Amino acid sequence: MRKKERQRLIKQLLTSNNIQRQEDFVALLDKQGIKVTQATVSRDIKDMQLVKVPSVTGGYRYSLPTRKNIDTEKKLVQTIRDSFVSVDSQDKLVFLKVLPGSGPVISSLMYQMNYSGIFGTIGDDNTVLIIGKTEEDALNVRNQINGMLGTD
Repeated sequence: MRKKERQRLIKQLLTSNNIQRQEDFVALLDKQGIKVTQATVSRDIKDMQLVKVPSVTGGYRYSLPTRKNIDTEKKLVQTIRDSFVSVDSQDKLVFLKVLPGSGPVISSLMYQMNYSGIFGTIGDDNTVLIIGKTEEDALNVRNQINGMLGTD
C-alpha cells in the first residue's frame, strides 16, 4: 500500500476510534489487512503532524492537528457564505444548494472537518448532499449551516 493511501486510512481510523498508542494504529491497520511496523506508523504520525489531545475516557488520544481544522473551518464558513442558495433536510439527509462550482469544494471541506454526526457527503456542481448518522445529526448539521450564515 502506498504511503498516501495508508495515511488516508489512518485519518479515517482517527475519526472512528480512540487511538492512544502507535501500536493501536498497527493493530487497526492489521485488521484492515495492511501490515505495517510501529516504525512506519511513527513516521506517518510525524509526517501527518498528528497530535495527542485529552481523551474523554481519560489519558490521551491521537488527533489531526488543530490548526488545520481551524483553517478548514474558516474556508468552509466563507465558502458557504459566498455561495449559499438554500438548505433543507429530510430524515437523515441535508440538501444544500449552492452557486455553480461550489458543491465539490464544500463537500470536501466538510469531509476534512471530520464532523462526528456526518456519515458522508456528496457534492456536485451546485448541490451538496450531506448524510447524517441519525435524524438528529442531520438537523444539527442544518442548524450548523444556518449558524454559519448567521441565520438560526
